[in-house]
Amino acid sequence: MALIVHKYGGTSMGSTERIRNVAKRVAKWARAGHQMVVVPSAMSGETNRLLGLAKELAPASANDSYHRELDALAATGEQASSALLAIALQSEGMEAVSYAGWQVTIKTNSAYTKARIESIDDKRVRADLDAGKVVIITGFQGVDGEGHVTTLGRGGSDTSAVAVAAALKAHECLIYTDVDGVYTTDPRVVPEARRLHTVSFEEMLEMASMGSKVLQIRSVEFAGKYKVPLRVLSSFTPWDINIDEEAKSGTLISFEEDEQMEQAIVSGIAFNRDEAKISILGVPDTPGIAYQILGAVAEANIEVDVIIQNVSKDGKTDFSFTVHRNDYARAIELLKTAVLPKLGAQEITGDAKICKVSIVGIGMRSHVGIAAKMFRCLSEEGINIQMISTSEIKTSVVIDEKYMELAVRALHKAFELEQPTAA
Repeated sequence: MALIVHKYGGTSMGSTERIRNVAKRVAKWARAGHQMVVVPSAMSGETNRLLGLAKELAPASANDSYHRELDALAATGEQASSALLAIALQSEGMEAVSYAGWQVTIKTNSAYTKARIESIDDKRVRADLDAGKVVIITGFQGVDGEGHVTTLGRGGSDTSAVAVAAALKAHECLIYTDVDGVYTTDPRVVPEARRLHTVSFEEMLEMASMGSKVLQIRSVEFAGKYKVPLRVLSSFTPWDINIDEEAKSGTLISFEEDEQMEQAIVSGIAFNRDEAKISILGVPDTPGIAYQILGAVAEANIEVDVIIQNVSKDGKTDFSFTVHRNDYARAIELLKTAVLPKLGAQEITGDAKICKVSIVGIGMRSHVGIAAKMFRCLSEEGINIQMISTSEIKTSVVIDEKYMELAVRALHKAFELEQPTAA
């Protein structure tokens, strides 16, 4: 008997018929002798609907009180889907019980709308599992030290599932989505994209951070920290597929770079449309200037991605960085009112129509000239590179948003990612 965690996305829970199919699949695993914990997302479109209602009624300026209510509202979507799944499992003859994050308890900090998990109390869940029940835990949410409901940010159900799997020391965490695994890039952009049978944790971490939407980055970070075996697979295969076949399908995220893994130099192309660039021109080139700029941004809970500081000229320099597009207007306003007056900088400019494109692969460690090949490919397509960021196994560029799909297709072809590699 193994303890298995299943996570189902919003499309998998999108109707009563689909919820019934999820229940049948979970029941199949339970009848095979496994202890089952399920973490479902809200029904497809429900979170957007709820947040849309809040937007219609929102005050002119948002504060912590408003964000607290947003979390209280958004959390109801997962509570509804979890209860419906428990009911569907009961109709399959399975004992099932659903819990909200505050009932388990999933403790988080108090950063409303993007809280971080601090601990999980697994006693209640283990008692139910030992009693032969299927346990359903709401994804995306928890409770802070003051008892307020919090949510983990969009895609947070992935993080919930991996955190629950880590707390329970699950044998494996299966992430059921509307795709059948991790691809070399988004098949909607490159139809020739190929599904990877395995991908290393490091590659998945880079691909998630660079914009791959298959898994939320915090879920991959959790998996890496606690060594939770992850598998991404499709919820749209027939529910009665052979369980041994299902258990080997999709993409396994591995923690060992063994000889069985696909040893491509570049494993995938990731991209992210949700970026915006901010540049502060004529900044005094003095020690601590980066902290003065980015410290204020960090205190406002705004995440910064790519950072570039130009060479000093006449004691002045230009400082550029990227933020999530949703934080762009707030970051600009913060810098204009709180930072620029102190710096004596000349001006601030921004561009919300950029994107980031990245090549990722553990094989890049042992091969030279990969970045140069990427830059040559983009040059041949007439695509100007605005910013560059590198790590040991990835190279990212910031380019004009209108060239994103062209860049992804050209790079996918240049690195021959449509070609199968030996598994």
